[in-house]
Amino acid sequence: MENAAAINRPRPFDRPLFMSVVALLGLGIVMVYSASAVRAAHEQGSADHFLIRQSIYAGLGLVAMIAGAHIDYRIYRRFAWPLLGVTLVALFLCQTPLGRTINGASRWIGIGPITVQPGEVAKLALVIWLSYSLAKKKSKIKTFSVGFLPHLLVPGFVIILCLLQPDFGTSVVVALMTFALLFVAGAKLGYMMLATIVAAPIAYLLVTGSEYRLKRILAFLDPISDRYGDGYQLTQSLFGFAAGKLTGAGIGDGRQKLMFLPEAHNDFIASIIAEEMGVIGIWLVLFLFAVFMARGAVIAMRSRDDFGTFCAFGITVLIGTQALANMGVAMGLLPTKGLNLPFVSYGGSALVISLFSVGILLSISRRAGIVEGDEPAEEEAGNQSASSHGNSRRRALASKKGALS
Repeated sequence: MENAAAINRPRPFDRPLFMSVVALLGLGIVMVYSASAVRAAHEQGSADHFLIRQSIYAGLGLVAMIAGAHIDYRIYRRFAWPLLGVTLVALFLCQTPLGRTINGASRWIGIGPITVQPGEVAKLALVIWLSYSLAKKKSKIKTFSVGFLPHLLVPGFVIILCLLQPDFGTSVVVALMTFALLFVAGAKLGYMMLATIVAAPIAYLLVTGSEYRLKRILAFLDPISDRYGDGYQLTQSLFGFAAGKLTGAGIGDGRQKLMFLPEAHNDFIASIIAEEMGVIGIWLVLFLFAVFMARGAVIAMRSRDDFGTFCAFGITVLIGTQALANMGVAMGLLPTKGLNLPFVSYGGSALVISLFSVGILLSISRRAGIVEGDEPAEEEAGNQSASSHGNSRRRALASKKGALS
């Protein structure tokens, strides 16, 4: 029984995962202050405005992460449908008077001084729902009507609501995460290829049918040709990367943040890191995200139940894909999408939800040795019962032999 208790005891936190996230969070607080101090002083009257808010968000996020790590992740299966339903309603409310429009996008819900971005919650809710549904229907995952189509329609509805905001970046991340989970779950590649073929012309029409998206694509292809127009943001970002060289200008000594680079503390914070910390700083960020993704993959493979495996894999892909997309945009490798850099960029909802997602990952890693339903304990009890039964039979046989003799 002692061995069973030891098996079913939660493990300590996954230290490499925890430390990589904390390191990114600490770097983010420093770089948000460096990137936003001038803008904050000019617009808010205090250079510490964004620093204070980011520190509060980070504190709330850390509490959420620790809480998430101590909650048994299997409980989320019970709330998969309600959580998805609430987030879908919240996404719809962005198009109502409750929604707040910033820079032409209605991605927020405002309740008094509190502003929430439902898209960030929807991504995690969708991971939980997909993990629950795929685990439940794993025996029928090869079928089209049960194993594939429902897991395409629900994310498709989320994507439509995101496109209405408009939020093309989140839509792309959700699509990639959905296909990744379907692949891991064992869905037929033929179905996935067919869905890709159908989605390709739709994506093309969404880009060419929208003037601002088409301008982003053209600016991505040749930003210098429209340096002071649609290519301005990307051009300034590339200037930041070029100025940083190997070791950077030093933290606080960058120039792009002096009102040259828009959203320097948010979507394009990677450019400020490159300018002030150089190539070394960018490689450091990439290394920390590589550690995060590697540990996430290990946690997914070590999980003893399908829900934990899919959930860990989905969260890892979700955060890892967004990080790579953000840095790719800042480097001019991808068109501008409006995605922040997880744990590093300024933000409230995004930071808290990302850290809570890490808490779920930590919960899965802590319970990797726990078999669902306390099977080890039951198995040991069964073995002891069988052993006791065997001893009783041996004693009965011995008494019969004694009687015969």
